[in-house]
Amino acid sequence: MNSIKKQFAEKLLGIRAIKLQPNDPFTWASGWRSPIYTDNRKTLAYPEVRSFVKQELVHLIHEHFPEANAVAGVATGAIAQGVLVAEELQLPYCYVRPKPKDHGMGNQIEGTIPDGAKVIVVEDLISTGGSSLKAVDALRAAGYEVIGMVASYTYGFPVAEEAFKAAGVKLITICDYDATTEFAAEIGYISKEDLEVLKEWRKSPSTWKQE
Repeated sequence: MNSIKKQFAEKLLGIRAIKLQPNDPFTWASGWRSPIYTDNRKTLAYPEVRSFVKQELVHLIHEHFPEANAVAGVATGAIAQGVLVAEELQLPYCYVRPKPKDHGMGNQIEGTIPDGAKVIVVEDLISTGGSSLKAVDALRAAGYEVIGMVASYTYGFPVAEEAFKAAGVKLITICDYDATTEFAAEIGYISKEDLEVLKEWRKSPSTWKQE
């Protein structure tokens, strides 16, 4: 397992930003039953973890998207992470709402970045990829060049991988579902039997344990 993924998995589990409950599943807003709950916004409360996330996202950008000259965060979860990354890189910053405001200026993109900027998008969590790619669409419609996306975490759903491929967006993440569940089993947070349940869920999360 990649050492950075392992370090982040340990941190996420340690601050309970990720909870694994294969025998007592959560219900997501979508209605899906899930053995995992992720709230990466918790990382903001812990300076050491917050700094880790910032530095690792910056490292990913330096390695994979060195041509970026502006940063965009996806509202609401990645607004703060995007600010931290933009500050570290000393680049212009904006954030993208799920849809235009229904009052005031009606903005969907908040903030000013250069016309035609090469934008790296920052996201906190990738599930199906739908909301993340809506932000990409908004930026492209505004005339910006989206060169890729970095995120803290992904569930690695095939539907998301297909959606990013279809949209022509390269996605790089710090950590993922496989690394987290494998580490959780390694330290005894879950049993090996639980690990098999978690693998089954990932195959078809929309139908898993639906009543």
